[in-house]
Amino acid sequence: MLGLDDLRVGQVIDFGHWQLTEEAVTAFAREWDPQPFHLDRDAARRIGLPGISASSLHIFAVCTRLFADFEPGFKTLAMVGKDQLRLRKPALATDLLGYYSEVTQLTPSRSRPDRGVVRLSDTVSNGDGETIMTQQVDLMLRR
Repeated sequence: MLGLDDLRVGQVIDFGHWQLTEEAVTAFAREWDPQPFHLDRDAARRIGLPGISASSLHIFAVCTRLFADFEPGFKTLAMVGKDQLRLRKPALATDLLGYYSEVTQLTPSRSRPDRGVVRLSDTVSNGDGETIMTQQVDLMLRR
């Protein structure tokens, strides 16, 4: 597992890919974000989308799953911040999502020397390489 001392500023971490499906997008939307454009193709087209779009909550869940499945994993103690979240483009129900992060800051704790905070600059893109979402995440890690 990767701790704070195993990372370096500028390092890029590829968390992998996730294939969205219309069935999964609509099931998630029915439960958590039942907006018409997440559930119905015609409703999506009426607002200018080519098809059903995934809820932003679904995209966050995909990132969480890919992060959890990442090998070798992280010595995570907690997420302590999420900033500058931007939803750049809708994720369509047929998109292949890619998720990667760049390490932008490493801050060892002064009061608890066994841990520190890493800042990650996250990007989620579709199969065409277009950016879907960006955010900065701060994670407290063991060293």
